[in-house]
Amino acid sequence: MKIIIAGAGEVGFHLAKLLSFESQDITLIDTDRESLSYADTHLDIRVVRGDATSISVLKDAQVANTQLVIAVTSSETTNITVCVLAKQLGAERTIARISNTEFIENKDEVGFTKFGIDELISPESLAAQEIQLLLNQSGFNDTYEFDGGALMMIGLTLSRTAAFVGKSVRQLAELHPELSYVPIAIQRYGTQYTLIPRGDTLFKEGDQIYLITTPAGVEHLYTLTGKVREEIKNVMILGGSKIGNKAATDLCKRRFNVKLIENSKEKAFEIADDIPSCLVINGDGRNVELLEEESINEMDAFISVTGNSETNIMSCLVAKSKGVKKAIALVENMDYFQLSQSIGIDTLINKKLLAANNIFRHVRKGEVVAMTMLNNMNAELLEFMVTPSAEVANKEIKEIDFPRSAIIGGIIRDGEGIIALGDFEIKTGDRIVVCCLPQSIKKVEKLFM
Repeated sequence: MKIIIAGAGEVGFHLAKLLSFESQDITLIDTDRESLSYADTHLDIRVVRGDATSISVLKDAQVANTQLVIAVTSSETTNITVCVLAKQLGAERTIARISNTEFIENKDEVGFTKFGIDELISPESLAAQEIQLLLNQSGFNDTYEFDGGALMMIGLTLSRTAAFVGKSVRQLAELHPELSYVPIAIQRYGTQYTLIPRGDTLFKEGDQIYLITTPAGVEHLYTLTGKVREEIKNVMILGGSKIGNKAATDLCKRRFNVKLIENSKEKAFEIADDIPSCLVINGDGRNVELLEEESINEMDAFISVTGNSETNIMSCLVAKSKGVKKAIALVENMDYFQLSQSIGIDTLINKKLLAANNIFRHVRKGEVVAMTMLNNMNAELLEFMVTPSAEVANKEIKEIDFPRSAIIGGIIRDGEGIIALGDFEIKTGDRIVVCCLPQSIKKVEKLFM
């Protein structure tokens, strides 16, 4: 697939890196010579220096023969303009990064597709949604919902007392036949190896495991894994960034008690005016005395989303030491993901990864409805829509030549999540959630084309 990425910033570079690993034909456009030079020497891509809103620059990048244009510069005006021009010049699909979340909330009313923009994404909005989901499922360290919660992916680390430990997948299924879940991926403690579990796979203490379950199965999993669903009501947010602002707005609407700490006096007053139900404190959140004065020990959750990853990590560690049940830190450095469990922070989120996940489904072949990558694991979770021409249509699961390094996690039919076994027949219109390792992606895609 030929793809043009406008903007060589954090999101653009990260996307170019991920896509270049898959041997996609990538052209990266930016005005900054230094950013392009770094990308040119580190990635197997073509770079074009210039303004992506220039018609001549887009033509130089061969926009007329491009399947996908992704505009992710820091300016939403530039991104919208790039997509409109690219569509008029012959690009098949366009995606624009925006910061004004009103555009997403009203996209059907405004009709952005008429202008030539097929998809709008906001990394800040995606991060705020992720925070809400993590607070809803407070016992787990990673969550993802399919089709409004018909199926749910949950990630957690197995403690010594969990009923899973020392048992195989098959043994657990026999002991708890009423439990609707499928384990889809395991990472052994202290390794970087991702395992797609089979019936004889043993669960061990310290495993980071991912499961697909239905809403009814979530409560059972809390019991079996030894996790506790903490009631979260009082939330402290450090940093009045776009993510902090959006998270505070959303949480206040859902009647959480929110305190937000912002270092800039001007920004603190702005947020206080915009979100009257949020208590805004002007101060330095790195100051432990300030956190204690603001009763951090009474908080159920602490969310640090300043522009500095190290500040976010350290302040979350302080929060955990004060007895806060759930700590979430925003980090920019992907390498930090490997540290989250060992240093004691519940969850790290990365807006580049969230944006990349959202965009990646447009690159996958077949009717991909949703996609996410498992945190710090070499695996993808894809939701395919079954078309009449798909190889899997009207077949039982056991009849499908499914690769060993992939697994069907669940099926959504008529809005209902189903944990399906081998004799389940897949029909046209079903949505199939599949977890697969990189080596099996192409084979899985063919099954749904």
